[in-house]
Amino acid sequence: MSLSDDMPARVPTKPFRTEGFRRIWRAVLYSLEGLGAALKHEAAFRQECLAALVLIPAALLLDFTAVEKVLLIGVVFLVLIIELMNSAVECCVDYISTDLHPSAKRAKDISSAAVLLSLTFAFVTWGIIIVANWPLFRGG
Repeated sequence: MSLSDDMPARVPTKPFRTEGFRRIWRAVLYSLEGLGAALKHEAAFRQECLAALVLIPAALLLDFTAVEKVLLIGVVFLVLIIELMNSAVECCVDYISTDLHPSAKRAKDISSAAVLLSLTFAFVTWGIIIVANWPLFRGG
């Protein structure tokens, strides 16, 4: 007996298919709805967005190489992306059940750990690049 024998026949999730530009446009709109929901309901995401509003212009304005600027901006976006994924996991777990369960806790803790690692990566990246470019630390 295969796993597919236990699964019901695939049911389309939408009554019609959209292709091309229309599909892309709808995907963009759904993504913007997701960003709006995160901004409305997730305090940590709002705080990280405020940090991004400071850090991204700082990375662009300070005297760093192009690669350093990409790294500095990239780690900020990575934090935002991981926070969105964390929020999605928490939302799904809470939707399934608000009861305390070890697996639910593990899922939330693991997604939270991903946020912590991305924040650590961002702090380390910013620290290394700032120290490497700080006049007091340069040789010569």
